[in-house]
Amino acid sequence: MLKHNFAILLICISFCAFSQIDSQNKTEEQSKKKTKDSLKKRVFLENIGLGYFPTKYFNFDLRYLVKYNQFEGFRTGLGGVTSENFSDKFRVNGYLVYGFKDERYKYSIGGGVRLNKKTDTWINATYTDELQETGSSKFLTDKRFFSFFEPRLLNIDLFHRHITKSLSLQHKISNNLLSETQLAVSRVNPTYNYSFVSNGEVFNSFSFSTATVSLQWSPFSKYEFIDKKIEETVDGYPKFTAQVTQGISDVFKSDFNFTKIDFRTIHQIDYGDESLTRFTLVAGLASGETPLTQLYHAYPNNINKETILQRFSVAGLNSFETMFFNEFFSDRFATFQFKHYLKPFKITSHWKPQLALISRYALGSMKSIDQHQGINFGTLDKLYSESGFEINKLLFGFGLSFAYRYGGYHLPSLGDNFAFKFTFNISL
Repeated sequence: MLKHNFAILLICISFCAFSQIDSQNKTEEQSKKKTKDSLKKRVFLENIGLGYFPTKYFNFDLRYLVKYNQFEGFRTGLGGVTSENFSDKFRVNGYLVYGFKDERYKYSIGGGVRLNKKTDTWINATYTDELQETGSSKFLTDKRFFSFFEPRLLNIDLFHRHITKSLSLQHKISNNLLSETQLAVSRVNPTYNYSFVSNGEVFNSFSFSTATVSLQWSPFSKYEFIDKKIEETVDGYPKFTAQVTQGISDVFKSDFNFTKIDFRTIHQIDYGDESLTRFTLVAGLASGETPLTQLYHAYPNNINKETILQRFSVAGLNSFETMFFNEFFSDRFATFQFKHYLKPFKITSHWKPQLALISRYALGSMKSIDQHQGINFGTLDKLYSESGFEINKLLFGFGLSFAYRYGGYHLPSLGDNFAFKFTFNISL
């Protein structure tokens, strides 16, 4: 009888133990599945935040779906890049868009081969037929930026068309120091009435052969190895970006010799209560025979309309809101922007408007303004100044901004010195 009871006891203990193990296994499986699903969701949102809609083998680029500007009107198309599931050794990227106002297609096709995974070294080749805003300049090493809504784009009307063939090398010297080198051949045609006079010859279109080296240094950022890849864990400031572009004449039928040096530094002070102060300094110098298409503006964002209400639009992220489009161009310039975000007003758990105080300054010059014909513009020999404020995230990401123009370029009519606009800020 005792043996019989002992056997039953053993069976019961074994059953309970196996049940517990089975329960633990199920719990672990559920936990792993939950973690995996959470990781998938995080990766998906990260891709959306970068402007990609990810699929298994191809990430669609959301930047090309719908946009609007004064020259093209609405433009729409598709683009994207192959994912690492397709291959972690090479990639193919491209896009095709159509502008309904200018009735033209624009496109780009390219690809890259990864030479070293540890240093994220890629060699890329690209062919592009596209429009670019005259006077705009960008750094090769800039991180991809995506916004659901690009406010400055709405009002831009001064574009030039370019057909560019490029070969580039991306290389991570260290986690804190990124580099990119590019060789490019471009054919540029302004879409507006413009001529450039050089050595007694008049040019209406331009051929460029350029070599560009770009460096981005983030000495105070910190990185860790997470989920089998290096990720930035501390976004440290200040950050520094420098770029040198050399135009070479008589190479692949290039017309001009010139040198461009660009520099930017960004510093941010976080106070720990969602308030922060951000400083941005940008400078550029172009020397040699340089058409307007390769020169600088100060990112103006004011429409040439008669009244302040007619000029009501959407404020940019780092643009001069009182400076009119095409008002100034420079072959050397510097801008300084100060923006202080106060602690958000926590009206409800979801409604937290935030006030930002802003001041912007620009200074520049043009060595030979008479070389540029067919378009009228001024220079920034005197200090350009504007100050104001933003109240962000009032409703659905929208807010309001106010700016006032003063100093060396204060206008005679008081109303022309004001800019009153929407702001738009949304993050995932």
